[in-house]
Amino acid sequence: MEDTSTRMQHPGSALFGFWRRVPVAIRAIVTGFLVAEIGITTWTTSLILIPGIWPLVIMGGVLWAFCAHFSGSWWPKATAESRRERFRAVRLPRAVWTWSLAAAMLFVVVSQSSFVLTFRIVEFPAELFAQGFGFDDIPLWAAWTFIVMSALVAGICEEIGFRGYMQVPLEKRYGPGVAIAITSLMFLLLHLNQAWAPPLLLHLFALGALFGILAYAAGSLIPSIIAHAVTDVFNFAYWWSDVAGKFDMRTLAETGIDVHFVVWSFVFGASLVLFLWATHKANVARQWMAD
Repeated sequence: MEDTSTRMQHPGSALFGFWRRVPVAIRAIVTGFLVAEIGITTWTTSLILIPGIWPLVIMGGVLWAFCAHFSGSWWPKATAESRRERFRAVRLPRAVWTWSLAAAMLFVVVSQSSFVLTFRIVEFPAELFAQGFGFDDIPLWAAWTFIVMSALVAGICEEIGFRGYMQVPLEKRYGPGVAIAITSLMFLLLHLNQAWAPPLLLHLFALGALFGILAYAAGSLIPSIIAHAVTDVFNFAYWWSDVAGKFDMRTLAETGIDVHFVVWSFVFGASLVLFLWATHKANVARQWMAD
């Protein structure tokens, strides 16, 4: 007679066995999307259903639990090691932390200067960017609070999902170059439903690749989470709303190449080179510490 415990475990075991036979790339992509969407959907749903500042309170607890679980804590114990591996390291040696934090801040400069240059070349579609980011009816302090929380949700959930749960298994199977390319493409696809996406398709892929480089070089998600969250504070407060001001520069077709464009071109080029140098130094320091 078949053992009762075996019968009870059989459906789950069969499902797990089927999932293990799915190609690594598909498993990584599906898992990464799901992990990222859990946090993002929770935040957007709470904003729709719950009034006042309560979504902020709720989401603070959700983000704490999100980080704890997906970094390897809590049940199920059988997947704890796998979750820790995908979250990458939490504690960094001082040299790695110094260079990766410098790279994170340089990433912010790269991203913002790339937007400035883009919208000097093509007209800034303010009406597309403003969809869903109206703060006219709430106090300024409340607007900033919601902006910061939105940036934290995007930074934490998307980095854990994409640069962690998606990119790490792809790195192990295909190497970092292919892993970063696939993850960056999936990162672009995640944002295609946004009204502002068409002018920024190249940016989404390129910035996703820089996030991937930073996570790989540091051996940790913490620097890319910081870079992502700080970048989105600027994005949400300036490009997606006018809380921090408005971009009203005319295009080059109207003004020709001017000092403003030349200066921002230099800022973009210099910050990109320095970012790549800082990530290289972080990777070298991490490899040296590991030896």
